[in-house]
Amino acid sequence: MMSEVFMILALCARPSSAAAFATDPNGVGVVEKLGSRVPLDLELIDEDGKKVVLRRMVDRPTVLALVYYRCAGICTPLLVSLTKTLNELPLEPGKDFKVVTVSFDPLDTPQLAKKKRLNFLRQIQRPFPPSAWRFLTGSPSSTRALADSVGFGFAKKGEDYVHPATLMILAKDGKLTRYMYGTTFLPADMQLALTEASSGTIRPTVVKFLGFCYTYDPESRRQVFRLNRVFGALTLAAAAIFLAALLRPKKRS
Repeated sequence: MMSEVFMILALCARPSSAAAFATDPNGVGVVEKLGSRVPLDLELIDEDGKKVVLRRMVDRPTVLALVYYRCAGICTPLLVSLTKTLNELPLEPGKDFKVVTVSFDPLDTPQLAKKKRLNFLRQIQRPFPPSAWRFLTGSPSSTRALADSVGFGFAKKGEDYVHPATLMILAKDGKLTRYMYGTTFLPADMQLALTEASSGTIRPTVVKFLGFCYTYDPESRRQVFRLNRVFGALTLAAAAIFLAALLRPKKRS
């Protein structure tokens, strides 16, 4: 029991940029669906305004990012961090992996998608074929179906959207093998995730426990420490330890 208490303290003391993991009453958050498959027959729209089928995009291990291109919040840090990670990733883009970014905002246009794509590709200081990183849009029904298939919950608030910051890793058959939370990604973690995806290996999310300690505040667009929940958990843990000590049989002298 003591080890669990220390684990809570250690994990909650860590600064985290990860978005909320459990969904809120509006359905915002992530409900993990490891092992499920995205709808590869889903029709989306590419940067040139042409209809494309997701199957053509996901034909090898793929990093899937669900964002919206007008986002002034966590979308940009997420994509900037992803770009930095791709710069250092010791895998060959287009051969070993692909990246697919999809906007769930129906107001985002193919023109804006193309602009975003060029902007981020320019930041990559290594050979990186444009076909290895696609920026797509789609109808509300298509993007919602894709988000639902990976348990990604978002909701419109005013002119913006509230949503988690999460990358999904897919195998070439569309199977969901891992979630990567937050807006900071280590090249070693990404390499391992994509390598495992190449063999279809599913990796449970160890750091999901951090969602207990942090929640996403849409007003400040940052993570807020859930102090009340942590104290509540520690109080319950302390009570359990106290009861265990009282009920423990005394050793005979």
